[in-house]
Amino acid sequence: MIKNVLLVFFVIHATLANSESASKKWLTLNGRRPSVIARGGFSGLFPESSDFANQMALATSLSGVAVLCNLQLTKDGVGICQGDIRLDNTTNIAMVFEKGSKTYKVNGQDITGWFAIDFTADQLLANVSLVQNIFSRPSAFDAMLPISTVDDVRSSNPPAFWLNVQYDAFYTENKLSVTNYIQKATRLQGVNYISSPEIGFLKKINGLVNKAKTKLVFVFLDKNATEPTTKQTYGSILGNLATIKTFASGIVVPKDYIWPVNAANYLEAPTSLVNDAHKLGLEVYASGFANDFTTSYNYSYDPSAEYLQFIDNSQFSVDGLITDFPPTASEAVACFAQYTDIKPTKEQALIISHNGASGVYAGSTDLAYQQAVVDGANIIDCSVQMSKDGVAFCLDSVDVTRDTTAAASFMSLSTTIPEIQETAGIFSFDLSWSDIQTLQPQLTSPFENKGGLPRNPANKSKGKFLTLAEFLELAKVKAVTGILINIENAAYLASQKGLDIVSAVNTAFGNATFGKQSTQKVLIQSDDTSVLSKFKNVPAYSRVLYLKDEISDAPRTPVEEIKKYADAVTLPRFSIVPTVNGFTTGTTKVVNEMQAANISVYVSVLRNEFITLPFDYFSDPTIEIATYTSGIGVDGIITEYPATARRYLRNPCSSNSMPDSSYSIIPAEAGSLLKTVPEETQPPASSPTPALDVADVVDPPLPTVTKPASPPPASPPPATSPHSNALQNIANVGLSLVAIMAFTLLSLMCN
Repeated sequence: MIKNVLLVFFVIHATLANSESASKKWLTLNGRRPSVIARGGFSGLFPESSDFANQMALATSLSGVAVLCNLQLTKDGVGICQGDIRLDNTTNIAMVFEKGSKTYKVNGQDITGWFAIDFTADQLLANVSLVQNIFSRPSAFDAMLPISTVDDVRSSNPPAFWLNVQYDAFYTENKLSVTNYIQKATRLQGVNYISSPEIGFLKKINGLVNKAKTKLVFVFLDKNATEPTTKQTYGSILGNLATIKTFASGIVVPKDYIWPVNAANYLEAPTSLVNDAHKLGLEVYASGFANDFTTSYNYSYDPSAEYLQFIDNSQFSVDGLITDFPPTASEAVACFAQYTDIKPTKEQALIISHNGASGVYAGSTDLAYQQAVVDGANIIDCSVQMSKDGVAFCLDSVDVTRDTTAAASFMSLSTTIPEIQETAGIFSFDLSWSDIQTLQPQLTSPFENKGGLPRNPANKSKGKFLTLAEFLELAKVKAVTGILINIENAAYLASQKGLDIVSAVNTAFGNATFGKQSTQKVLIQSDDTSVLSKFKNVPAYSRVLYLKDEISDAPRTPVEEIKKYADAVTLPRFSIVPTVNGFTTGTTKVVNEMQAANISVYVSVLRNEFITLPFDYFSDPTIEIATYTSGIGVDGIITEYPATARRYLRNPCSSNSMPDSSYSIIPAEAGSLLKTVPEETQPPASSPTPALDVADVVDPPLPTVTKPASPPPASPPPATSPHSNALQNIANVGLSLVAIMAFTLLSLMCN
């Protein structure tokens, strides 16, 4: 099955990736586009240097991609490709040869594990299988694939082949010659790059290889680590690049050698390393790129943004990117670098914000909305909430505890309202607008408690909340394509709180004259068809039914019922592309069924964090966007990171744009990756999701707005006989203790 998956990518990229755009002017040493170097093939998806990883790298990357093999030698001198000198980190060898663990001194340190030098090639290739050693990556391919020899990797015919020799001194000490192996490999197979962090090794082979065909590259490790030959730290060697030029044509450096990241995880100013190296005629290759590693907050969890930082700035470009995810590096080089926006077409999917650019600033604040506009959102959104005194304002949830500092000041108002949510909360309709104005916004992440992926702490409390009227004014001033107004809990507000949220929205629209203009789209969204009915007679408004629960199908009868109330639907992602254990299982017919009835479909909510992305999307939010827009054809995407969506949708590489690009970003074929997993190891099928039913669509009419009954007046205290001052003092002390205990408890809860 893997061959069928690869064939799709090979056919498409074979026709698109054979030319390099002549219009791009690169700041690399030779003026050509940066190289993409696949470390261990596509090791972000499959076990490193496996046949699957190497084939997938070739199928999904730019032409000219280099495949990097980390060389290890077996007991009988056979070269294998493994990223760690301890095979137990990347294979199941510890289970196969239980007593094979040894301790060796490697570069001055005692290392315990299973080493290739203790086993023959036949022992390893016949018995040991590869495993994925990074937990955020799929384990479904573990123990499926054998270790690859250097010959195996070369037989996949990569356009360029890179051998990295990490431990020459170690092998020499143990009477194995990497030099002899390299001489044979370069003579019989051809090696385009040889790299090493050991100066002695590079000097040794400097005169033994044809440097017209093979580039020698010095690898910098951590600045505080010691280089084995000179006994200097790599940080000190960095200050004398000219000496490197005497035995190498380039250098590999960790990313932070070029763009340092401070203790708060923000970028600092770039170093002069790339320009200094280029002046000496040294190429610079940046290493350490992976879509599923936590990176600087400056990138907003968008891996393409990180690649662009190294190749598309006005000061320099590195000459190559060493990555575990070569498709993402390829799209950054071929598609996103040096391109300005192309004009969007009418057929193109709308970019709809989710509480503004809420991945960058606290949601529903003025700054989040302004950032969404700057980042290219067509539609900015406001989820309308009501204060106790009837002020309509924008906030994601009626429960203000998540997105504000309300818990610190109003914990006494916490209550449970089953009609709204199962858990306790502090609700906007129990606070006056003046109360709400005292609250600070809180930029939160839905993944903070799951994967430790906080969002932009520097912006955590920036911005202010807007009334609906202020939001509408901002939309008019910024001249956005349109707005989306989300209305929920209308029935509860009317019957229990005496608040008419529908009238509040209509009044704000009337004051802002949105109902009398046609230049800006107005989308009214609700999960309640009775709310949508209230806007039926305003032709300028498009009504959107929010179907929150996942569905597997949309039969004709409920779709026809939707048509009575709405022009569009908003669906959860998994109602369109269901998943199981991180793999997509296929595509439902829901989008086609809705669009066949002339109902537009918006998908919600798209986020950049890799933890939310199925493996089929390569931990790349751009692939998810391409899948929903170019692949499935939704009419709009609702996202917390509009900038990522804009970069793809207004770029020549999107399939809705210029067809003459040298590279194309291919939508995922949902379910195809799961089919490459052996049936016996596939995750169990999840219980079936129900189809949409009429009962899921139609809601009862909204109740009449009823002011809540005033609490009965307090009864006068009963007459009592005079009591002693001693008892009064005891009572006062008791009350004081109660107050102190309550205050202490409240403080602990707030902390």
